[in-house]
Amino acid sequence: MKAVFQELKNHHGSSITLTMNNDQIGDFIIRVKNAGNVGKESISVPFSKMKFAIAELLSSKGYLGTVTKKAKGNAKFLNIDLLYREDGSPVVSEVRRVSKPSRRLYEKAKDIKRFRRGYGLSIFSTPKGIMSDMDAKKENLGGEFLFNIW
Repeated sequence: MKAVFQELKNHHGSSITLTMNNDQIGDFIIRVKNAGNVGKESISVPFSKMKFAIAELLSSKGYLGTVTKKAKGNAKFLNIDLLYREDGSPVVSEVRRVSKPSRRLYEKAKDIKRFRRGYGLSIFSTPKGIMSDMDAKKENLGGEFLFNIW
């Protein structure tokens, strides 16, 4: 495998970053959690409409700071400011991916419950877009149960 990368480097004259990620949402939420744990002020992640909608929702619910879309050449990125409590601990202390590419999990509106008695948040992908658990329940919408965050 190393020989293939060396061959690519020699062929193109510079090193190429090859990343393969099948779970873009899982990667995104883990990046947010890990950046908070090491004390970063902000992070930059590759842009997608789904990640932008999730970041906007988490920002409105108080888990993330400002979310901005940036472009550098043809590449688009999300720049996300992280939030911390007064004691210095990150607001996002843990995340748990529920629906995965290998196993999708869907919930009906009547089966949606508050996560951690309201101290956490469950995120759903519904026909009307990305919603939190209680917003989806109020709209009487079910959907794919993406992840929990607290």
